Amino acid sequence: MTPSLPAQGWRTSVAPMLDWTDRHCRFFHRLLSRRTRLYTEMVTTGALSHGSVQRHLRFNAEEHPVALQLGGSDPADLALGARLGQEWGYDEINLNCGCPSDRVQRGAFGACLMAEPRTVADGVKAMRDAVSLPVTVKHRIGIDKIESYDFVRDFVGTVADAGCEVFIVHARNAWLQGLSPKENREVPPLRYDLAYRLKQDFPGLVIGVNGGITTLEQMDAHLAQVDGVMIGREAYYNPWQLTEWDARFYGDAPRTLEREAVEEAMVDYMARAHAEDGCPWYPIARHMLGLYHGQRGGRLWRRVWSDHRLKPLPPRDVWALARHALAEGAAVPLRDDQPQQ
Repeated sequence: MTPSLPAQGWRTSVAPMLDWTDRHCRFFHRLLSRRTRLYTEMVTTGALSHGSVQRHLRFNAEEHPVALQLGGSDPADLALGARLGQEWGYDEINLNCGCPSDRVQRGAFGACLMAEPRTVADGVKAMRDAVSLPVTVKHRIGIDKIESYDFVRDFVGTVADAGCEVFIVHARNAWLQGLSPKENREVPPLRYDLAYRLKQDFPGLVIGVNGGITTLEQMDAHLAQVDGVMIGREAYYNPWQLTEWDARFYGDAPRTLEREAVEEAMVDYMARAHAEDGCPWYPIARHMLGLYHGQRGGRLWRRVWSDHRLKPLPPRDVWALARHALAEGAAVPLRDDQPQQ
């Protein structure tokens, strides 16, 4: 297969994370990296068919490139979701074949779809017929005790025949019984070698890897084997690392970016969100609590932005208190055995 999509478009990305990667989180991450691909939380086809399309699909123009992740299995419903995503201006439609939660299983989608590659292929074809956007799949390497490489190879091969050219591989099995979603991110062992083998067997596909990746050096190692790396919770808890990705992984000129400028941009965004739709500042501020991760004074700074008693204040007043707390914390001398805040 000759690749028709530029692999560099998926070189770095932030994983779709339910209740985390909403439009406010993605706006924050875009301040840190211009190139990294951002993903929505999973949006179910049922939510789009029967709920508020605007509430689920609205995003900020600054977020591009941004992908809509859909959860579903019915081809007609997926085609409708994909069309709506294209109409709203998304850059990619991604199908979730990796979530192991009970709720998702009851809806017959997510990781359990890996046992039905023909169903996934039918859904991909329906979406491909409905839109001109790239249609991609995020999946696991296996389900339950199925650990054979043949299982994931055949899944990818079947879905690729339907026109999918980009696969993001969470390099763990999904255990559909006995583990919580959190445990499913930690307990099944990571097997990156299976993702590497997929790239060897399907050189014309764009293959990305996800799961347990936390450092720039690990990203370098994976990119020597596959086309892309997707970072999840590390990008959320330690977001400043995103500021290095554009230069390191895309060859861009290094950016001169200060944390204070990013924080001020978020405060401006809070004011804009409130003016546009009445959104209070605190559901936005929660996404930037890792901004001063590892910095002196960072703990006191986070405490201010997390203080529910400050909710009645305007965001600029909270920002002033947070800046003061940061300066106070930074002024405290560190003992040799005292960790940074």
